[in-house]
Amino acid sequence: MALLELSEVGKTFGGLPAVHGVSLGADEGEILALVGPNGAGKSTLLKLVVGLETPTRGRITLAGEDITGEAPHRVRRRGIAMVQQTPRSFPTMNVLENVALGALFGRANAHREEDEALEIAEQALSFVGLEDRRDHHVGTLNLHQLRFLELARAIAGQPRVLLLDEVMAGLNDSELETSMGIVRAIRDRHDITVVWVEHVMKAVMRLAERVVVLNFGQVLAQGAPEDVMRDPGVIEAYLGQELPNA
Repeated sequence: MALLELSEVGKTFGGLPAVHGVSLGADEGEILALVGPNGAGKSTLLKLVVGLETPTRGRITLAGEDITGEAPHRVRRRGIAMVQQTPRSFPTMNVLENVALGALFGRANAHREEDEALEIAEQALSFVGLEDRRDHHVGTLNLHQLRFLELARAIAGQPRVLLLDEVMAGLNDSELETSMGIVRAIRDRHDITVVWVEHVMKAVMRLAERVVVLNFGQVLAQGAPEDVMRDPGVIEAYLGQELPNA
């Protein structure tokens, strides 16, 4: 049984299907990438998992327990965190306080006392390389640093599953390399399953162990990255041409 499993999950907006009968699973300790053209339903699918949207049909389970349609705070307490493409920090708090919130309101068995939360936040900031910014207000951070702040807050909550929505978009080569290293370390050192929406194919090919391609809200292909990127249907619908390193 997969740690996170979606069975025939669908979501319609005004009668139009954004997600149409998607079934997939993410195994414990896996880095799973979701790719596909804009409007394919990738981000909507992540929002359905964390409770930001409610499925029209289907079932979502975590470790065999049904979490379909649960409120976001309950999903977070069960052990699923999400980092969205647009950082959502608290501008009146400093960097350390932002991350401490993740520890205070993370998984149900995570530490809850303020002193413990601050200690966990310090460790998370060190993990993403922002320890020297701990006392800075978030308004002083650039986009790259804000995304690392979001990652730190997510892992401070000790999730079992981390959902990432295009966290590498717009980064330069150096920032991209650093980001790839952190995502790999999140899985390797924190034993967190990663489900990751991404358009930066260089990162997908180097990090993902399995790729699921969505198109028009449905699964078009899935499998090992090098196999999926050679699929004629994927090339036609998404890539335009076969990737050189596929």
